[in-house]
Amino acid sequence: MAVLVYTETLNGNFKKNAFEAVSYAYDLAEKTGQPLVAIAFNAESCDALFDYGVNKVLHVKDENLKMFNARVFAQVIADIATKQSAHTLILSATTDAKYMGGILAAKLKAGFVPNVMARPLSIEPLVVKRMTFSNKGFAHTRINTDFRIIGVSNNSFGLVENKVDGSIEELSTDVGDSDFNTRSVNVERVTGKVTIADADIVVSGGRGLKGPENWGLVEELADVLGAATACSKPVSDMGWRPHSEHVGQTGKPVACNLYVAIGISGAIQHLAGINASKVKVVINTDPEAPFFKAADYGIVGDAFEVVPKLTEKLKEFKAQNA
Repeated sequence: MAVLVYTETLNGNFKKNAFEAVSYAYDLAEKTGQPLVAIAFNAESCDALFDYGVNKVLHVKDENLKMFNARVFAQVIADIATKQSAHTLILSATTDAKYMGGILAAKLKAGFVPNVMARPLSIEPLVVKRMTFSNKGFAHTRINTDFRIIGVSNNSFGLVENKVDGSIEELSTDVGDSDFNTRSVNVERVTGKVTIADADIVVSGGRGLKGPENWGLVEELADVLGAATACSKPVSDMGWRPHSEHVGQTGKPVACNLYVAIGISGAIQHLAGINASKVKVVINTDPEAPFFKAADYGIVGDAFEVVPKLTEKLKEFKAQNA
C-alpha cells in the first residue's frame, strides 16, 4: 500500500505545482502511515522530490512519452497504481491533470475530486473540502470508492519541505505507436515570461487602459513584481493581447497569491475565474465598479497616474532591501 503522487514536468524540470502536490501527498501519507511514492516522466533529475518527503520515485523513461498524452499517461499511471497496491493518487490542478484524472477514474474505478483546497477533514471515510460553482462556494465531499484520486488546487496547500532519504527506481514501458490515437507533433511556448498557471502574482489589465499601446504599464509593474501578465476577455477579443492571457470563467482560471486588476470593471465571469486568488488589488477610476466588492484592497484613481507611482515605489523598496 502507498500514497501515489503524479509530478508534472516541463522540459524535464518539475513544475511548482508538482511540489505542492507532493507536499499535500506527504501530509496524507503521514496520517495514513503509508509510504509516499512519486511518479515522474522523463525528468532531468528527481532529487528535488526528496526535499518534500517522497520515499521513492518511480521514474518512467521513454522517448515516446516526451510529450504529454492524457490517454497514454493515464494507462501507465494506472498500471503503476495496480502494481503498487496503492489506495490514493494525488494530482495537481493543471488542465492536463484534470483531463487525465477523469480517464484514470474510469480505469481504476475511482472517485475523483478536483479543486481540493485543504488537507482532508476526515481520513476514514475520506472527506475533502473542494471549491465549487466557479470558486464561489465550497463542498465537503466524501469519497466512497476503494481507490481515491484527489486534485490539489493551485496555491491552496503551499510548499512544505520534509527532507528524507529516498530512492529512485527507473521504469521502462512497452508503449508503442499503436497506443496513440493522437500525437502532439509540436508545442509552441512563450519563453522568458512567467506563465499564468505557475505565477504567484498576476498583473491584469482591462479596457480602462484604452489601447494596446499603453500595455507597458502592466508589463513594467509585472516585471518589478516578478509577475505574469493577464487581461480581461474584452481586451483579448479586441486583439490587444493574446487569448493565452485571458483570465476568467471563459479563459484561464487564476489561483495566485496576489492578483492586481488595472482598469477592469469586474464582470461576474471575470470574478468567477480569479476568485480563488488569495489577495486581490483593484485600481479603477469608477468607485462603483463591481470589482471593488470582491477586492481586498482598492484604489480609486486613474491607472495612468497610480500605476507608474506604484511601480516606482516598488522599485525603490526593492533597491533598499536588495
